[in-house]
Amino acid sequence: MKRIGLERKKMLAGYVYISPWLVGFLLFMVFPLVYSLWLSFHDVEGVGSFQLKYVGWLNFKHAFVLDPQFVPLFVSVIQDTVINTPLIIVFSLFIAILLNHRIRGRAFFRASFFLPVLIGSGMVLQQLLYAGVGQKTLVNGIGLPESAFIYMGPAFSQFVFDLLSRLTLIFWKTGVQILLFLAGLQGISPSLYESSKCDGATEWEMFWKITLPLVSPVILLNLVYTLVDSFTDVTNRIMLYIRDIGFVKIELGYAAALGWIYFALIFVIIVIIFAASRRFIFYSGE
Repeated sequence: MKRIGLERKKMLAGYVYISPWLVGFLLFMVFPLVYSLWLSFHDVEGVGSFQLKYVGWLNFKHAFVLDPQFVPLFVSVIQDTVINTPLIIVFSLFIAILLNHRIRGRAFFRASFFLPVLIGSGMVLQQLLYAGVGQKTLVNGIGLPESAFIYMGPAFSQFVFDLLSRLTLIFWKTGVQILLFLAGLQGISPSLYESSKCDGATEWEMFWKITLPLVSPVILLNLVYTLVDSFTDVTNRIMLYIRDIGFVKIELGYAAALGWIYFALIFVIIVIIFAASRRFIFYSGE
């Protein structure tokens, strides 16, 4: 019997690990995806009898030409993502570097940063943000009296409140990224830092010459994860708009078309990121 090479063993092991996801995708995701694409070229005339009328590309044209809300909402979501994503990546890398040092209570701090991921997902986080918890929590935390906002004026006060809400969202959404960065940092050999110290390198130089290049694949992973998480979050205005079109106004064909347009735009953005990141990602095995 011919022996299986090491690379082939690794490939087979990878397929074994992702097999539960593949099975779930084939059983529960393929048909809804194909059906929604087919539905996007139709209008539903009777919800009870589910009578469909073929309209071709009319739903897609309607999204860009006649719908006054979809394009502005999408631009707004892109703007928020462009601002939030770099802040999440930088903050999670900074916290991961701190937690990677041998400090007392390191396990407690790791669990503390990941805890919001467990208790604050889905509708919980949505209701907390709608209740203004982010603004009130940070205002009380920094000891700034609410009466001070009276003297700032409505425009500046709104800017401060929006900033505090954004910071709360960033703090809340860094748990997974911190764990991934920790895994990447712990995979760096300590001998690299020891030899660089012998050559007189400073901590700042070791960060730019050793840490950042070796965790660059994790940065790409976290970047893609953060983008997908942001674009598919329950608080995302586009997601809420598509849900209302489909299940409140009962325009299922148009909602399916909006969903596929949104998916295509996200896919294009991620492909651009992968293409642009080839020059900056360092793989130690290559």
